[in-house]
Amino acid sequence: MDPLVRPASIADVPALIDLEAAARDGIADVRGGALRLAECPPITDWAALLADPDQHVFAGTLDDVVLAFMVVVMQPARQRSLVTHVFVDEGARELGLGDTMIEHAIAATNDAGLAGIESTALPGDRETKNLFERAGMTARKLTVYKSLVVPEPATE
Repeated sequence: MDPLVRPASIADVPALIDLEAAARDGIADVRGGALRLAECPPITDWAALLADPDQHVFAGTLDDVVLAFMVVVMQPARQRSLVTHVFVDEGARELGLGDTMIEHAIAATNDAGLAGIESTALPGDRETKNLFERAGMTARKLTVYKSLVVPEPATE
């Protein structure tokens, strides 16, 4: 049962929709997750995403079942690619799907002649941070944030 990563296809869209929903649910309570969800709306047009030559969508499978996905955006003007989405189903973690997807993202970035690859890991998401670090991706900046919105007082 070796992990297989391949370009996602239109036939994968139902699984991709479910995986993205699980990814969004999974970060809702992680530190920084609410802001990330607000800044990154759900993908609504998978067909257009799959057809865009500057965006690579990878499906990670075990026994032909899609259990992971990754979206990599090529940014030639910035000489890098950007991993915008990465998620492995909780039951399929520790089997190498994430690592294999990162290898494919790095290869696609190299094939595009770009100088680097980057992404974001939320401060409370140790698994994603570890995934990136295993691939040799290290933090080069930290973004900090303070909300200036005063919460409404609770009513009784």
